[in-house]
Amino acid sequence: MLPGLEAAELPADAIEVGRIADAWGIKGWFKVLPHSADPEALFSSKRWFLMPAERGAKTFSGVAGLSVMEAKHHSDTVVASALGVTDRGAAEALRGARIFISRASFPTADKDEYYWVDLIGLNVINREGVALGTVSELLATGAQTVLVIDYLEDGKTMQRMVPFVAHYVDDVDLAKRCITVDWQPDY
Repeated sequence: MLPGLEAAELPADAIEVGRIADAWGIKGWFKVLPHSADPEALFSSKRWFLMPAERGAKTFSGVAGLSVMEAKHHSDTVVASALGVTDRGAAEALRGARIFISRASFPTADKDEYYWVDLIGLNVINREGVALGTVSELLATGAQTVLVIDYLEDGKTMQRMVPFVAHYVDDVDLAKRCITVDWQPDY
């Protein structure tokens, strides 16, 4: 196992939140490319789980635990240091590793704020109770986030998009796994 890594088991609620891009400096720090524009989960968790890159050279196998000492914003990315990763060579060996964090380690979202990962898979219905489909992904369009909703029509999977804004979204009930929207099937 590489310096700083220890054999670990991926938590059942693990979410992939980014990947290690490269070494940063000479003291073992490394650059992280987060999957989110707001990488608070990377900052709040002191225990990251790494898996090798899907493509390219692999410097370790299986799941590895990493004890993060510090993670912070730097320019348009995140940089971090970890226990046992003390020089540039050790940091370079982590290049490409995928970073997972236990969902339980994410900071608590504020009222009317949601992690995208919690919305994927929710059923979407309109005010009249008509099922519109299931959230398959979310898109950040700059001005707003858009729900991409998969539904079946004539045996084919189709998609509809609904802006994820208060004007169209009436309620998000994570416990009932349902989003109620002011939207019609023929929009």
